[in-house]
Amino acid sequence: MNKLRELFSDTLIFGFSSVVARFMNYLLVPFHTDAFNPARYSIVALAYAALTFLNVIVQMGMESAYLRYAEDRKEASNIFKTIQITLLVTSSLIVLILWLLMPAALSQMNLDSDTSAIFVMMLGILWFDTLAIVPLAELRLVRKSIQFAVFKILNVIINVGLNFYLILALNFGIEAVFIANLAASALLTIIVWVYTAEHWQGNWKREWLGTIFRFGLPFIPAGLGHAINEMIDRFLLNNMDPAVSQRLYGDGVTPEDVVGIYSACYKLAVFMLLIVQMYRMAWQPFFMRHSRDDDASKTFSQAFIFFNAFAAPAYLAVSLFRYQIVAIEIPGVGWTLINSSYWAGIEIVPLLLMAYWFQGWYINFSSGIFIKEKTSVLYKITLLGAAITLGVNILLIPVFGMMGSAAATLISYAVMAFVLGIYSKNVMKVAYHIPATFCLMGACMALIYLQPAFSSVPGIGELTGKIVFLLGGLLLSGLYLWWFVFRERNTLQ
Repeated sequence: MNKLRELFSDTLIFGFSSVVARFMNYLLVPFHTDAFNPARYSIVALAYAALTFLNVIVQMGMESAYLRYAEDRKEASNIFKTIQITLLVTSSLIVLILWLLMPAALSQMNLDSDTSAIFVMMLGILWFDTLAIVPLAELRLVRKSIQFAVFKILNVIINVGLNFYLILALNFGIEAVFIANLAASALLTIIVWVYTAEHWQGNWKREWLGTIFRFGLPFIPAGLGHAINEMIDRFLLNNMDPAVSQRLYGDGVTPEDVVGIYSACYKLAVFMLLIVQMYRMAWQPFFMRHSRDDDASKTFSQAFIFFNAFAAPAYLAVSLFRYQIVAIEIPGVGWTLINSSYWAGIEIVPLLLMAYWFQGWYINFSSGIFIKEKTSVLYKITLLGAAITLGVNILLIPVFGMMGSAAATLISYAVMAFVLGIYSKNVMKVAYHIPATFCLMGACMALIYLQPAFSSVPGIGELTGKIVFLLGGLLLSGLYLWWFVFRERNTLQ
């Protein structure tokens, strides 16, 4: 249990910065949805969707490669310098090429020619973010969690502060979002470069370059597949037939409006995403440190159980109270958490939360793949997920619109998790208790969709019904955790 306490501690500390950063960034949602109509907000959504794809290509899996090989502290500085010089050269070349191809790139991203300044700022954000990934990975690897948290939170403070200043004080438009992000990314990169400057004393080694590329490059197709799973729905919704958007959402609603609505409501899934990202930040260095332990399989099994025991209540709380959450008023300004003009997309939230829950499974199952250096399988699984995402989106968007896209994301992540789980079990035996955990997820989803019927019983009411079902879910999670962790431990004793 001491190892699990270590994982839990790292999850909280590394995750604290993510929680605070995400929460502060989330303050921009009521601000942006109040300041911009859905069609204008769709520009932000499409631009950041494009950045997701570009980040995968430019970063070349180097973060994961560094975490894998810099565990050897004698070679850490050599690996650090080799990767950083490589990223500096390659990212600069790619950014230059994209700038030269700007007209064609804008067309491919479905952005108008008058957004060229936004595109240039996107390239700046891309360049700075790429050069920060290895220094930040170094902080995670050596467990400098406080410094990591401070730097990340400072980045968000600058970003959020500039958004408010540029839009409220200087009356900037949508371009303020990108100016603020560019400034924040630039400052973060400078800070982490200075903080990790000692590693520049290492040597650039060609032999390490080959090793890190062999490990990292398979993450590019995998990352692109992941980007498709996460972001391609924005582009597909943007290309839907206008007649479909009006049939589903009313006269005058354009595909651009749908993209804006979908992207804003997608933000509610941040609650599950936070849990997953907090866990991932601590999980990757944790399983690398303990991969050679005699009881590694048992530790990894218990970590999976704990993850699901915490994910279940989060899923239930956000799904059950999603309408109450978006209607929360921001004191003093009169905004709601998401402007009411975006509420047409609220029903996508339970599906997206469940999708991110499955992403947490995927992250757990990846431990065996990393430890046994079988990462080449990741791109195959992720591309399978991407194919499912594309196919289901194309099939369901004309019929169900945003709900079709959310369903595609859920189906894709579920299939990817199960396939990786099967493969991971073949390379490293870990008792994940999949049937019982899947039943826990199914029970949670059933509670969400049974709640309206229960609340309609005379004398119960909506709020009481939701609280009762949330407490029921907490009981299920507690029993699940007790059965697979504490009961087994007591039995062994």
